[in-house]
Amino acid sequence: MGRMTFPAPQTEDGREAEAARVAAYLAAHPGFLAERPALYRALHPPRRVHGETLADHMAALLVAARAETGLVADAARLGLDLTIRSATAIAALIGAADVLGVVAAEWPALLGLECASLAAEEAPSPGLRDLPAGSVARLTEGREVLMRDHPPEAAILHGEAHALVVRDALVRLPGARPRLLVLGAREAGRLPARGATASLRLLAQALARALDGTARARP
Repeated sequence: MGRMTFPAPQTEDGREAEAARVAAYLAAHPGFLAERPALYRALHPPRRVHGETLADHMAALLVAARAETGLVADAARLGLDLTIRSATAIAALIGAADVLGVVAAEWPALLGLECASLAAEEAPSPGLRDLPAGSVARLTEGREVLMRDHPPEAAILHGEAHALVVRDALVRLPGARPRLLVLGAREAGRLPARGATASLRLLAQALARALDGTARARP
Protein backbone atom coordinates (compact mmCIF):
# COMPACT_ATOMS: atom_id res chain seq x y z
CA MET A 1 0.00 0.00 0.00
CA GLY A 2 1.50 3.35 -1.04
CA ARG A 3 2.19 6.01 1.53
CA MET A 4 0.15 9.19 1.54
CA THR A 5 2.17 12.29 0.82
CA PHE A 6 1.40 15.79 2.01
CA PRO A 7 2.73 19.06 0.65
CA ALA A 8 5.60 20.45 2.65
CA PRO A 9 4.78 23.51 4.77
CA GLN A 10 5.54 26.71 2.93
CA THR A 11 8.56 28.54 4.25
CA GLU A 12 8.68 32.24 4.98
CA ASP A 13 10.78 32.74 1.85
CA GLY A 14 8.22 30.77 -0.17
CA ARG A 15 5.36 32.90 1.14
CA GLU A 16 7.25 36.08 0.35
CA ALA A 17 7.99 34.84 -3.18
CA GLU A 18 4.34 33.95 -3.76
CA ALA A 19 3.21 37.32 -2.41
CA ALA A 20 5.65 39.03 -4.74
CA ARG A 21 4.25 37.13 -7.73
CA VAL A 22 0.67 38.10 -6.78
CA ALA A 23 1.68 41.72 -6.27
CA ALA A 24 3.50 41.78 -9.61
CA TYR A 25 0.49 40.32 -11.39
CA LEU A 26 -1.88 42.87 -9.86
CA ALA A 27 0.49 45.69 -10.71
CA ALA A 28 0.61 44.48 -14.32
CA HIS A 29 -3.19 44.11 -14.44
CA PRO A 30 -4.58 47.12 -12.53
CA GLY A 31 -8.16 46.43 -13.63
CA PHE A 32 -8.22 42.86 -12.25
CA LEU A 33 -10.05 43.64 -9.00
CA ALA A 34 -12.32 46.26 -10.55
CA GLU A 35 -13.53 43.64 -13.03
CA ARG A 36 -14.21 41.17 -10.20
CA PRO A 37 -15.92 43.21 -7.45
CA ALA A 38 -17.01 40.09 -5.56
CA LEU A 39 -13.36 39.54 -4.57
CA TYR A 40 -13.53 42.62 -2.37
CA ARG A 41 -15.72 40.61 0.01
CA ALA A 42 -12.79 38.25 0.63
CA LEU A 43 -10.19 40.98 1.19
CA HIS A 44 -9.25 42.58 4.48
CA PRO A 45 -9.66 46.36 4.30
CA PRO A 46 -6.60 48.55 4.90
CA ARG A 47 -6.11 49.79 8.45
CA ARG A 48 -5.99 53.41 7.35
CA VAL A 49 -7.15 55.22 4.26
CA HIS A 50 -4.40 57.26 2.61
CA GLY A 51 -5.12 58.88 -0.72
CA GLU A 52 -7.76 58.36 -3.37
CA THR A 53 -6.66 54.87 -4.47
CA LEU A 54 -7.15 53.24 -1.07
CA ALA A 55 -10.33 55.23 -0.58
CA ASP A 56 -11.62 53.71 -3.82
CA HIS A 57 -10.82 50.25 -2.49
CA MET A 58 -12.78 50.96 0.67
CA ALA A 59 -15.68 52.24 -1.43
CA ALA A 60 -15.54 49.08 -3.53
CA LEU A 61 -15.84 46.99 -0.37
CA LEU A 62 -18.96 48.91 0.61
CA VAL A 63 -20.47 48.62 -2.87
CA ALA A 64 -19.90 44.85 -2.93
CA ALA A 65 -21.42 44.43 0.52
CA ARG A 66 -24.44 46.58 -0.32
CA ALA A 67 -24.99 44.72 -3.60
CA GLU A 68 -24.97 41.37 -1.82
CA THR A 69 -27.30 42.66 0.89
CA GLY A 70 -29.61 44.12 -1.74
CA LEU A 71 -29.87 40.80 -3.58
CA VAL A 72 -30.77 39.00 -0.36
CA ALA A 73 -33.34 41.66 0.53
CA ASP A 74 -34.91 41.54 -2.93
CA ALA A 75 -35.20 37.75 -2.76
CA ALA A 76 -36.79 37.99 0.68
CA ARG A 77 -39.34 40.56 -0.53
CA LEU A 78 -40.29 38.44 -3.53
CA GLY A 79 -40.63 35.33 -1.39
CA LEU A 80 -42.82 37.18 1.11
CA ASP A 81 -45.00 38.55 -1.70
CA LEU A 82 -45.60 35.04 -3.02
CA THR A 83 -46.38 33.80 0.50
CA ILE A 84 -49.07 36.45 0.97
CA ARG A 85 -50.50 35.86 -2.49
CA SER A 86 -50.55 32.09 -1.90
CA ALA A 87 -52.63 32.53 1.25
CA THR A 88 -55.17 34.56 -0.75
CA ALA A 89 -55.25 31.94 -3.51
CA ILE A 90 -55.83 29.14 -1.00
CA ALA A 91 -58.67 31.11 0.60
CA ALA A 92 -60.34 31.30 -2.83
CA LEU A 93 -60.64 27.50 -2.84
CA ILE A 94 -62.78 27.42 0.29
CA GLY A 95 -66.30 26.39 -0.62
CA ALA A 96 -65.59 26.57 -4.36
CA ALA A 97 -67.90 24.38 -6.42
CA ASP A 98 -65.50 24.43 -9.39
CA VAL A 99 -61.98 24.09 -8.01
CA LEU A 100 -60.33 23.82 -11.43
CA GLY A 101 -62.20 26.92 -12.55
CA VAL A 102 -60.80 28.87 -9.59
CA VAL A 103 -57.27 27.73 -10.43
CA ALA A 104 -57.52 28.66 -14.11
CA ALA A 105 -59.56 31.86 -13.82
CA GLU A 106 -58.70 33.35 -10.41
CA TRP A 107 -55.29 32.08 -9.35
CA PRO A 108 -53.27 33.89 -12.06
CA ALA A 109 -54.44 37.31 -10.84
CA LEU A 110 -54.26 36.35 -7.16
CA LEU A 111 -50.72 34.99 -7.53
CA GLY A 112 -49.52 37.72 -9.89
CA LEU A 113 -48.83 35.17 -12.62
CA GLU A 114 -49.66 34.76 -16.29
CA CYS A 115 -51.39 31.39 -16.04
CA ALA A 116 -52.21 28.51 -13.72
CA SER A 117 -53.59 25.07 -14.43
CA LEU A 118 -53.66 21.49 -13.26
CA ALA A 119 -52.22 18.73 -15.42
CA ALA A 120 -52.73 15.01 -14.98
CA GLU A 121 -51.73 11.87 -16.78
CA GLU A 122 -54.60 10.48 -18.84
CA ALA A 123 -56.78 13.28 -17.47
CA PRO A 124 -60.37 12.23 -16.77
CA SER A 125 -61.73 15.79 -16.91
CA PRO A 126 -61.74 18.41 -19.68
CA GLY A 127 -60.63 20.96 -17.07
CA LEU A 128 -57.26 19.21 -16.73
CA ARG A 129 -54.32 19.40 -19.10
CA ASP A 130 -53.87 15.88 -20.40
CA LEU A 131 -50.38 14.38 -20.21
CA PRO A 132 -49.13 11.00 -21.45
CA ALA A 133 -48.32 8.35 -18.86
CA GLY A 134 -44.98 8.95 -17.16
CA SER A 135 -44.91 12.68 -17.99
CA VAL A 136 -45.13 13.99 -14.42
CA ALA A 137 -42.02 12.12 -13.25
CA ARG A 138 -40.16 13.07 -16.43
CA LEU A 139 -41.07 16.76 -16.33
CA THR A 140 -40.33 17.22 -12.63
CA GLU A 141 -37.15 15.12 -12.77
CA GLY A 142 -38.41 13.33 -9.68
CA ARG A 143 -38.65 16.54 -7.63
CA GLU A 144 -41.62 17.84 -5.70
CA VAL A 145 -41.09 21.41 -6.90
CA LEU A 146 -39.20 22.42 -10.03
CA MET A 147 -38.76 25.91 -11.49
CA ARG A 148 -37.51 26.41 -15.03
CA ASP A 149 -36.51 29.41 -17.13
CA HIS A 150 -37.77 29.50 -20.74
CA PRO A 151 -39.32 26.06 -20.22
CA PRO A 152 -39.53 23.48 -22.98
CA GLU A 153 -42.92 22.03 -23.90
CA ALA A 154 -44.46 25.33 -22.82
CA ALA A 155 -47.24 25.12 -25.39
CA ILE A 156 -48.44 21.80 -23.95
CA LEU A 157 -48.32 22.99 -20.34
CA HIS A 158 -49.37 26.64 -20.67
CA GLY A 159 -51.63 26.65 -23.71
CA GLU A 160 -52.28 30.02 -25.32
CA ALA A 161 -50.16 31.84 -22.72
CA HIS A 162 -47.00 29.86 -23.51
CA ALA A 163 -45.38 32.63 -25.58
CA LEU A 164 -45.47 34.98 -22.57
CA VAL A 165 -44.05 32.56 -20.00
CA VAL A 166 -40.39 33.17 -19.13
CA ARG A 167 -40.35 31.03 -15.98
CA ASP A 168 -42.65 28.29 -14.79
CA ALA A 169 -43.09 26.18 -11.69
CA LEU A 170 -44.12 22.54 -11.73
CA VAL A 171 -45.42 21.35 -8.39
CA ARG A 172 -46.45 17.77 -7.82
CA LEU A 173 -49.65 17.29 -5.86
CA PRO A 174 -49.53 14.82 -2.97
CA GLY A 175 -51.25 11.49 -3.46
CA ALA A 176 -50.92 8.38 -5.54
CA ARG A 177 -52.25 9.94 -8.74
CA PRO A 178 -49.68 11.79 -10.86
CA ARG A 179 -51.01 15.35 -10.88
CA LEU A 180 -49.12 18.56 -11.48
CA LEU A 181 -49.83 22.19 -10.60
CA VAL A 182 -48.46 24.25 -13.49
CA LEU A 183 -47.75 27.96 -12.95
CA GLY A 184 -46.36 30.36 -15.54
CA ALA A 185 -44.87 33.82 -14.98
CA ARG A 186 -44.31 36.63 -17.45
CA GLU A 187 -41.63 38.03 -15.09
CA ALA A 188 -39.12 35.64 -13.52
CA GLY A 189 -39.26 37.50 -10.19
CA ARG A 190 -42.89 36.47 -9.74
CA LEU A 191 -41.60 32.95 -9.13
CA PRO A 192 -38.45 33.72 -7.13
CA ALA A 193 -35.69 31.14 -7.22
CA ARG A 194 -35.26 31.51 -3.46
CA GLY A 195 -37.97 31.36 -0.84
CA ALA A 196 -40.77 30.09 -3.07
CA THR A 197 -40.68 26.35 -2.43
CA ALA A 198 -42.68 26.34 0.81
CA SER A 199 -45.45 28.51 -0.66
CA LEU A 200 -45.68 26.41 -3.82
CA ARG A 201 -45.80 23.20 -1.82
CA LEU A 202 -48.60 24.64 0.32
CA LEU A 203 -50.57 25.60 -2.80
CA ALA A 204 -50.29 22.04 -4.11
CA GLN A 205 -51.37 20.55 -0.79
CA ALA A 206 -54.39 22.84 -0.53
CA LEU A 207 -55.36 22.14 -4.13
CA ALA A 208 -55.14 18.38 -3.60
CA ARG A 209 -57.36 18.58 -0.53
CA ALA A 210 -59.91 20.75 -2.32
CA LEU A 211 -60.03 18.43 -5.34
CA ASP A 212 -60.23 15.24 -3.30
CA GLY A 213 -62.83 16.76 -0.97
CA THR A 214 -65.00 17.80 -3.91
CA ALA A 215 -64.74 14.32 -5.42
CA ARG A 216 -65.83 12.68 -2.16
CA ALA A 217 -68.77 15.08 -1.82
CA ARG A 218 -70.23 14.10 -5.19
CA PRO A 219 -73.17 11.68 -5.01
